[in-house]
Amino acid sequence: MAQEIQAKTILNTVPQPDDWFGLKYSFNLYRGCQHQCIYCDSRSACYGIENFAAIQVKVNAIELLDEALAHKRILGTVGTGSMNDPYMPIERQYNLTGQALQVLARRGFPVHVITKSDLVLKDLETLQEISRRYAAVSFTITTADDALGRQVEPGAPLVSARLKAMQTLATNGILTGVTMMPILPFLEDSQENVLAIVRLAKEYGASYILPAFGMTLRTGSREYYYARLERLFPGVKEKYMHRFGLSYECSALHQKDLADAFYSECACLGIATRMPVFAPQTREPKQLRLF
Repeated sequence: MAQEIQAKTILNTVPQPDDWFGLKYSFNLYRGCQHQCIYCDSRSACYGIENFAAIQVKVNAIELLDEALAHKRILGTVGTGSMNDPYMPIERQYNLTGQALQVLARRGFPVHVITKSDLVLKDLETLQEISRRYAAVSFTITTADDALGRQVEPGAPLVSARLKAMQTLATNGILTGVTMMPILPFLEDSQENVLAIVRLAKEYGASYILPAFGMTLRTGSREYYYARLERLFPGVKEKYMHRFGLSYECSALHQKDLADAFYSECACLGIATRMPVFAPQTREPKQLRLF
């Protein structure tokens, strides 16, 4: 059962420049995540989330977001999906993401949503309204195989469902693409998998793919990930320990060859490897009426 909490603040300013996503601001409406991906960096001890499976709902988030945006002089892209998925199942009950998008639409702010869920389609009309200025939806896809996806992302919708949702968004004029990150060493870092993702992305309407050839591990996330590897993929944990030790960056095997194959295929299919972003603008102050 989710715990309802009162947040003190909701809107964060993103350190600039944001070369990946072009964000100026970000927010997280929930704490914890139901998708329970085994590799999630948000389990890292530095974030201070004691139980990542216990979902907390920031029930006053919409009021805080509306007030914060009203006072922003710089109009820039607002991102969501960094610490948890904005479209995990509990969103059906609380609709915080849907309400937040309505606030962004009313305030005239652009948005970039990162998700693993086809539940985003419930907010298609609002995204279309925001897209008059700028709206992007990126689907995280790390494997082309539904069976493997079910193991490493046990609470998330299948990859095939994400692709169909991406196609629907693209067909309805929403800028959409793939965040191909992380690519898990020893599990997903084959040319066969990476090129399959690229070809599926093209088939289902992606305009761009943002790649990262490897993953990161630190205290908290490492222990959880290794425990799941031991249960799901016997012998793979030992390969990680031998190759990476306690390293933060865990690069894909044959990283250069993998990247070369990826960029070559994207060029061949006409898929961008950087996403088009919205350039921040200074907002015109509202003039007070004299009478």
